[in-house]
Amino acid sequence: MSTPPDPPPRGRILYVDDDPGLARLVQRALTGRGYAVEVAADGAAGLARLAQGGIDAVALDHHMPGQTGLELLPAIRALPEAPPVIYVTGSEDSRVAVAALKAGAVDYVWKDVQGHFRELLGEAVDTALRQEALRRDKERAEADVRAARDRAELLLREVNHRVANSLALVAALAHMQTNAVSDPAAKSALEEMQARISAIAGIHRRLYTSQDVEAVEIDAYLASLVEELEAAMKAAGRDHAIRLTATPVRLATDKAVSLGVVVTELVTNAYKYAYPPGRAGEIRVDIQPDGAGSLVLSVADDGIGWTGTGAPRGTGLGSRIIRAMATNLRSRIAYEADGPGTRAVLRFPA
Repeated sequence: MSTPPDPPPRGRILYVDDDPGLARLVQRALTGRGYAVEVAADGAAGLARLAQGGIDAVALDHHMPGQTGLELLPAIRALPEAPPVIYVTGSEDSRVAVAALKAGAVDYVWKDVQGHFRELLGEAVDTALRQEALRRDKERAEADVRAARDRAELLLREVNHRVANSLALVAALAHMQTNAVSDPAAKSALEEMQARISAIAGIHRRLYTSQDVEAVEIDAYLASLVEELEAAMKAAGRDHAIRLTATPVRLATDKAVSLGVVVTELVTNAYKYAYPPGRAGEIRVDIQPDGAGSLVLSVADDGIGWTGTGAPRGTGLGSRIIRAMATNLRSRIAYEADGPGTRAVLRFPA
């Protein structure tokens, strides 16, 4: 009957000590615990063996020819994938042990004359290897989480890219339909719908070109939105400049969508109703933090003025959209009469 093969060692340990007799005793003790043990007589030999790889833990003696373990320890810790180091010292000066721990040792063992330290060294090696296994498992898990997050962000960026392209196509179709109808009310409704679609598409463009898929730089987004609105309105024969003042602020994506739609509706209303035909005037869009954790949006003009009361001009759809988007932002629109024209204000949590 054949003898079963010996089980594989629990780990490979390097013991660095210039005392060959003590090294043999340590080797015997650790071998009895199931470890494969190699011995190096000095620091240079120890570093050379570590450079070859395959060592799971190091037991490092304090006193060696020409140097101390404290001088060798930083060189060990600087190695790629450095194994844990248990410091072995016969010095009764506790400062040696403290210095070893500060230099990167995971544990230390006092040498004693009776040789009990060999059992303590075995326990320290067991603990060090368990801790090292846990550390590596944690690093692998964190790497897996980072990789999964990166894949999810890449996928979400691609989704935003495709959504933006699809919305741009819908806006283009709406523009084509606008050109195909002759009824002024239908043409106006299609132009407004195109502006709303473009406002939402702009958010998705920002998301797939940004490193952060959860928030939008609101000043850059509104600058792009205002530019598109101004160009669209000029093409429709309404030539009023839009002045934007925006503090750089990051805003969550869902809030940015609602904010973009509100700005689109308010600016569109100002273009349509603020100034009689032939009268010049600008539209001002301003968004600033109030210092209390909220953002304040205002859209103002110097036109004929409206306080928000009374029957809405037009179909009233724009007003309903504004109220719905304000509700999404946990706020409501207010109209302030502090000068000529109309000033709509929306204060909402950032």
